[in-house]
This record gives sequence, C-alpha cells and structure tokens, in this order.
Amino acid sequence: MAKVPSAVIAAGGLVGGYGVARWTKKRQLGGVVLAAAGAAAAQQWRQAAGGKAAGALTAAYVAAFAGSHPLAKKVGAWPSVFGVAGAVALASWAVADRRG
Repeated sequence: MAKVPSAVIAAGGLVGGYGVARWTKKRQLGGVVLAAAGAAAAQQWRQAAGGKAAGALTAAYVAAFAGSHPLAKKVGAWPSVFGVAGAVALASWAVADRRG
C-alpha cells in the first residue's frame, strides 16, 4: 500500500479540521482532526528528515493554524485556510517528501 505524502496529511489536517469545525459547529471536533493529522505528519517528517526538521515543520503547522485566523479577517475563511494549507504542504514536500 502506498504511503500518503506528509504534505497531503498536513494540508488535509488544516482544511479538514476547519471544515469539521465549521460544519459540525463543534470547534473541539475540528481540533481533534487538526491534532491527529499533525501528529501523523510529524511522525512522517521525523522518519523522513529527522527530529530538527520535524520540529520546524510542526512549528510551521501550528503557526499556519494560528496565522489563518487573522488572515481570514482580510481574505475570508476558506481562502485563508487553503493558503496556509498550501504553504505547509509546500514546506513539507520541500523538507521531507521529495527525499522519499
């Protein structure tokens, strides 16, 4: 079975977490999706690129989540989420996925 790239997992966690929170109106459920995907991506980052890279990418993932909130006030919620998800996916691919 093919492994899902960490870039897809990380971007999916950001988009999916927001979508679940919005559609269920339960922010905690969105947080569960966000955290689960972040943990899965971090494990792959650690395996592919080492602990320091995994730490940096995890920090970028958390910063993207936090940064999407003020960005949403300027460009809208979905464009903000897709923008930060794309940025995290690109960083993940550049640091970890393209190696494998």
